[in-house]
Amino acid sequence: MEKAKRNVYMYYWPGCEVEILGIRPKYCREYYNFPSDANFTRAVNDALQSLRNRDTDMAAVYYERVDVEGHHYGPWSDQRKNATKAVDQVLQSLDQQIKDSGLKDDLNIILFSDHGMTDIFWMDKVIELQNYIDFNDILQMKDRGPVVSLWPVEGKLSKVYNQLKDLQHMNVYMRDQIPDRFSYKKGKFVSPLTLVAEQGWFIAQSKEKLPFWNNGTLPGQGWQHGWHGYDNELMDMRGFFLASGPDFKVNFRSAPIRSVDVYNVMCKVLEIEPQPNNGSWSRVECMLKSQEQSVMLERYLLTLLLFTVVGL
Repeated sequence: MEKAKRNVYMYYWPGCEVEILGIRPKYCREYYNFPSDANFTRAVNDALQSLRNRDTDMAAVYYERVDVEGHHYGPWSDQRKNATKAVDQVLQSLDQQIKDSGLKDDLNIILFSDHGMTDIFWMDKVIELQNYIDFNDILQMKDRGPVVSLWPVEGKLSKVYNQLKDLQHMNVYMRDQIPDRFSYKKGKFVSPLTLVAEQGWFIAQSKEKLPFWNNGTLPGQGWQHGWHGYDNELMDMRGFFLASGPDFKVNFRSAPIRSVDVYNVMCKVLEIEPQPNNGSWSRVECMLKSQEQSVMLERYLLTLLLFTVVGL
């Protein structure tokens, strides 16, 4: 957008404060851990105002509370459901403001999430790596949870692989064994060993090193009850995509799309030529009106990145 000399305003969007290849958004309200419902409401209102004033061509807002509550209490908890209800109230207000301000024929809105979430079961479903390998053989371990990356000490790769490869409830891949559908193994930062847990299982060095949270009792002792990052073919890992506006069909439900497809949709409604990408135009063109149906005037885009679970 900025390269195309189009303005972008971003609100609590992680990383918007960082210059990438010499480019920054026109405006960035920096993310912090984590914005409140009042912050979210204000951000949506300010984003709409910036679009109404023609200060920007696109505004993007990130809302994190649904994700946080899903992690802490579980994706089907009352806390997560209440967070989703708070989003619904903001969207109702947004819809009314759009009608009142006369933007209905000019503004496209996209709401989407970058992942789903599933229940996890501490302490019943934890794979403690220290019970199976000697950590003196490990140079580096990255992350804990559904996917863990291991860099064994030189000469120890085969030993560590053989100690882990037959464990239940997780798959162990050498770099060249990683399934092609993950579009991952050719990355230059990919570790020699990648561990992928079954749904609901959690990989850690030990239970003492699990990512507890402060739940108001003892510091760092709260159990997590929801997580994401498992195999993206699992239904619980699916996100959602909703769109509304003059360029989108009404009451239309498309076949599933992929996260990498959203970029092409955004470029299309903003009349920007997309850069080379891994998305597929054929998966998303069906949701847009034909040029004959859509009168192309000056278009604006409001994007909301959310995590939620279908249903209350």
